Amino acid sequence: MEDQNKNLIMATVLSFLVIVSWQFLFPPAPAPLDPATETTIAATEGTLPVGEPAAGTAPAADAAQTAEADAPRVAIETAELSGSLSLLGGRIDDLALRDYRETLDDNSATVRLLRPVGEPDAYFAAFGWTATEGLDAAAVPGPDTLWTVESGETLTPDTPVTLVWDNGAGQVFRTVVSVDDKFMFDIAQSVQNTGTTPVSARPYGLLRRHGIPSDLKSFFILHEGLVRMTDGELQETKYKDIADYAVDDRERTQAERLDVATAGWIGYTDHYWMTTLIPDQTKPFRSTSKYFESRELFQAEAVMPSETVAPGATVTVTTRLFAGAKEWEAIRNYENEEGVVGFLNSIDWGWFFFLTKPIFWLLHTLHGFIGNMGWSIIALTVILKALVLPLAYKSYVSMARMKELQPEMEKLKERTGDDKQAMQQGMMKLYKENKVNPASGCLPILLQIPIFFSLYKVIFVTIELRHTPWIGWIKDLSAPDPSSILNLFGLLPFAAPDLGPLSILALGILPILLGISMWLQQKLNPAPTDPTQQMIFAWMPWIFMFMLGSFASGLVLYWIANNTITFIQQYAIMRSHGAKPDVFGNIKSSVRRKKLADPDNGKDN
Repeated sequence: MEDQNKNLIMATVLSFLVIVSWQFLFPPAPAPLDPATETTIAATEGTLPVGEPAAGTAPAADAAQTAEADAPRVAIETAELSGSLSLLGGRIDDLALRDYRETLDDNSATVRLLRPVGEPDAYFAAFGWTATEGLDAAAVPGPDTLWTVESGETLTPDTPVTLVWDNGAGQVFRTVVSVDDKFMFDIAQSVQNTGTTPVSARPYGLLRRHGIPSDLKSFFILHEGLVRMTDGELQETKYKDIADYAVDDRERTQAERLDVATAGWIGYTDHYWMTTLIPDQTKPFRSTSKYFESRELFQAEAVMPSETVAPGATVTVTTRLFAGAKEWEAIRNYENEEGVVGFLNSIDWGWFFFLTKPIFWLLHTLHGFIGNMGWSIIALTVILKALVLPLAYKSYVSMARMKELQPEMEKLKERTGDDKQAMQQGMMKLYKENKVNPASGCLPILLQIPIFFSLYKVIFVTIELRHTPWIGWIKDLSAPDPSSILNLFGLLPFAAPDLGPLSILALGILPILLGISMWLQQKLNPAPTDPTQQMIFAWMPWIFMFMLGSFASGLVLYWIANNTITFIQQYAIMRSHGAKPDVFGNIKSSVRRKKLADPDNGKDN
């Protein structure tokens, strides 16, 4: 029994620490950003204009920001989005998500995804052309071109907007912007050649982000930064790693990775939001990441092949822009119904994607039936426990048999005394004769650890749990339990003080229930006779209580439900095989041992 207890302790504690620590100590190496050889599109052609003055040129910078602020705008209004696009560069640079607020407060501001130049965390999408043959740089529209509205007053799912710009040299450029009822924009860029000679130009889309986002989580379990799909290969690079590869603005190719893809996308992902350029999935395009150190600019580009336009002809190229929340249903629809290759992988499923994806699908499906994410987590726990029940059954049966062997093991210990080798040999013989596997109890624990970690990933990463309530005081299952023992869980007429790094001591109701449920589960088995193991067992529930106290409420809820179901299963199975777990007796005996260890405890002074 002692060996089995020791195995359980080691499996639980070490597996948990290894899995959590591994990604922290050894995060996946970022994809290298060294230049690659292009075959379809020449790397020296079509360098995109930077468009904004370098740092240190204050008058020019002020003039640029004034021009941006004074530029006419077209409103964007959908059920999910609100904002505007600027006619300066045709930039989509003002976008808020109607259904998402910064905090739980009903009066909190809506989440703002894109911001114009001049505001903190400026971030925008722009589309234009680069000259290749028959045109010079001034004859194509860029990030600072002032467009005019040809048709449409407000961009809605029913009313697209057409922007037009005439270069005065025989070419008319148009950009038709449309949007669906979720988060996808369609950008149709066209060139009408009214001249007498053919011209060639290359269409592009870019995302430009001014500096590292101020709300960056910088948490090891979460990817924030560049995300890109290139012919089925997902690449993720954090902002810091992008900047580390950039040596000098003047040598931009050192800060680029050039990929020619026929299916894919490129963009930036935050915790819950994402902005992604999606070219035509049937044609080659160049995927490029850049960083301009002196301006602290991150730039992601999708550059399409050069288009030749004959006199009197018009050429149109369409690129899509996803700008919104990483909602699983919406992203899955864009992948399955609209052909965006591998788009579901833009959600950070992590190393255990083979578990996180089906676990989230099951949780999402249960939520569709139940309508409450907290109860859905409990239902998910029941299903997961049912799936591992065959292994758990063998484990609990083994525990029952081990309990039957307890008297024999005590006699063996008396006979062998301090001879540990003889004790081990005798125990192995006893196990073999009675067909008992002392390690069988580790299997359910070892299976439970990756499931626990995968659910942790799901709850932390997916937006479906953000600001999602369960019951009473639990208003956000993605956040820690807000109740606190410091004000008796709200019974005292003051808010719990902010302890900063010591806030782990301000335990809420759920973490305390977690510790109690784990402690009760322990009491199904007699305490080990070894003092060291006794001490570890005594402290483990309360250590886990503090460790998980600052975790998301949804994860703590899962752990409580898991402990409760495990207790019921183990008790029932052990009873069915003749063992009679004395839970209350074990509690009394543990208290009695503490009194014997401290004979002065409880005496009057």
